[in-house]
Amino acid sequence: MPSPQLSTPQQPLSPALPLIAMPVNPPPNEPEQPKTEIFDSSGTGLTTDGHDPILDPPPLPEGNATLVGGIVSGVDHVRSKMTLRVFGGGHWKIAYDERTHIFRNGAETTQLAIKKGERVYVDTMFDGKKHEVFARNIRVGIQSPAADADGQITEIDTSSGSVTLRDRINSSPIQFSVNNETRIVYGTNPASLNQLKPGSLVHVRFSPERVNRGLAREITIIAAPGSAFTYVGKITYLDMHRGLLAMENSLDQKNYEIHFDPAQIEGRDNLAIGSEVRIVTVFQGSHYMAQSITLTKSAEAANTEKE
Repeated sequence: MPSPQLSTPQQPLSPALPLIAMPVNPPPNEPEQPKTEIFDSSGTGLTTDGHDPILDPPPLPEGNATLVGGIVSGVDHVRSKMTLRVFGGGHWKIAYDERTHIFRNGAETTQLAIKKGERVYVDTMFDGKKHEVFARNIRVGIQSPAADADGQITEIDTSSGSVTLRDRINSSPIQFSVNNETRIVYGTNPASLNQLKPGSLVHVRFSPERVNRGLAREITIIAAPGSAFTYVGKITYLDMHRGLLAMENSLDQKNYEIHFDPAQIEGRDNLAIGSEVRIVTVFQGSHYMAQSITLTKSAEAANTEKE
């Protein structure tokens, strides 16, 4: 009897899987290429002075620069402005930007060198278009020159010929002596040591024997208490509430702080930064006090004349 044939069991066929249409992701969109716009500065985009308002910084304000020294009491690097406590009194808000040159120890640096508490000297200019004081140059941490001093007499000893001066720049006392060879003038007229009074504003040239002490070669009395002065120029700072203004005198291009009583000033509502005025003052030992303020040209008229 034939042996039975053993058959290998066949694996059951897997049921046919349905075909599933797999989604095909579309290729990512190509990123948009940046567009480059080229500004033509050779056409009408230029201003009349050749300045490109898009690519170039604006030109510096016109007029002479006035040197002012003080201590930085506040700085805003975002808005590019600083507040300066001016030597001798008062606070100025001063703007700066990429046109401003900033120096420390003779080397040019960045605006980060301007810090609260720093002693600085600033070449200021009035920007009539923005109605603000602009810094052309800022020198950080400079000491006052030893052989020249400007300030106010605080003490005089005629017996020993010793004089003490409070320096206008850094408010430190400077002691020096005078002798028969010391030249003393009041303005352009010869003067004597008896005319030198405490409270007088003076300019001194001397050869220092050591720091803050020396023999005066020349003393120029700029103002004595009770002296009257007339200034003509442009208002660079105005605080009607405090009764304080600063003006650039057209005769010597220096800035003077002048106090006034707003209630006694006619036409005070027409005063503004940039106005041209004529001011009669009396020096009262610690400050100038205005006796009269006459508006000679409004700020709008002065700015229109420049344009």
